Amino acid sequence: MDVDWETLFTFSLPPLELFVRGTLTYLFLFCLFRFVVRRDAGALGLSDLLVLVIIADAAQNAMAGDYLSIVDGFLLIGTIIGWSYGLNWLSYRFPRFRRFALAPPICIIKDGVKQDAALRRELISDEELRAMLHEHEVEDIAQVRRAWLEPDGQLTVLRRRGSRDDGGTGGQPRRGL
Repeated sequence: MDVDWETLFTFSLPPLELFVRGTLTYLFLFCLFRFVVRRDAGALGLSDLLVLVIIADAAQNAMAGDYLSIVDGFLLIGTIIGWSYGLNWLSYRFPRFRRFALAPPICIIKDGVKQDAALRRELISDEELRAMLHEHEVEDIAQVRRAWLEPDGQLTVLRRRGSRDDGGTGGQPRRGL
């Protein structure tokens, strides 16, 4: 039951290699989620999801001993957090970068008409669309003025004026308290 303290607190891989591995993994997953898996992201933001998944894996490797030292895991986690913060900072400071980093909403219903090309591109079936609309208490697509698939995978629905059950909002989205 001896602990090898030197191995535990010295790098087992070159720090630059860990930084490059963390950077490439983060940026690859960022692009993958940004351009491919939009509707599956759920309520978490893209950056939040990436940080949770990658840090969980990096921390697991550091704790389980796949790395030979804890500092390998610390550097990798620091790299991931650094990229997350850096991309958020760039998005905040530079509108052009924000347009790249944050996917725009996609209109999937316009004036009560499904936008088939958008639904096909996002791989949303008619059954899935109906289920998404039911979550917003919409029974008939004709009640919808506009519906957008947001970057986080959520659906925003604007009802037509005068459609039943619009809660007196005049077709505006309902907001919680």
